[in-house]
Amino acid sequence: MPVQDAQKRREGESRVKPVNYVVNYGAITENCEVSLRNWDEEYKSEEYVFGKEPNAFLVDCLSSVRVGKALCLGEGEGRNAVYLARLGYEVTAVDISPNGLKKAEKLARQNGVLLNTVHADVQDFQIESGAWDLIINFFMHLPTAIRATLHARVVAGLRPGGIYILEGFSPSQSERNGAGPRDPELVLNLEALSTELKGLDLRVAEYKTRLLDERKPELGWISVTRVMGVRPAVD
Repeated sequence: MPVQDAQKRREGESRVKPVNYVVNYGAITENCEVSLRNWDEEYKSEEYVFGKEPNAFLVDCLSSVRVGKALCLGEGEGRNAVYLARLGYEVTAVDISPNGLKKAEKLARQNGVLLNTVHADVQDFQIESGAWDLIINFFMHLPTAIRATLHARVVAGLRPGGIYILEGFSPSQSERNGAGPRDPELVLNLEALSTELKGLDLRVAEYKTRLLDERKPELGWISVTRVMGVRPAVD
């Protein structure tokens, strides 16, 4: 959605509360406040920690998808949200880090698009039922019970024909050195996801090994879980 005016930003109604929460690359934290400090510090630099280009799986999934309202959960610095806005989506980006959202807004301005950014814990953010054509979630690793509750709200939040796209570390990532959670509860297991996302037609549900960053192949390979689910036109 191209714009010429200054970027608008809306604060979420919910405040960050000290609850168990794990964000993005599986940084295991005692509580949400610790996670906020960690990621807010990470996003403080001028450099975009994860780059400015969108996730490759997201690009592949949207090669022939209609635009509409998109919700980006745990969006961080905005690379995926800005990509969606450039395609014509009306985008809401939710994240726990104020610094991450400021960088998302800056990236949106650089690209001449508008984002609605919301500073909130995804546990508190209210996903409006039947309101979203697209919901995305990349590398936001949550304890199983919290993730299952979130996924129930995601399924309910999609309009008929709406799409949910998810990518995160798979169970086999623990066999590799480097990025990713070591707690097996925090990785994405397809069997668990198929239960949590009941009500969606899972068009993609796979484990895959890929480069951590195609721009920097020296960073090596990671093992991921990928899901693309569609809410049927008639439940």
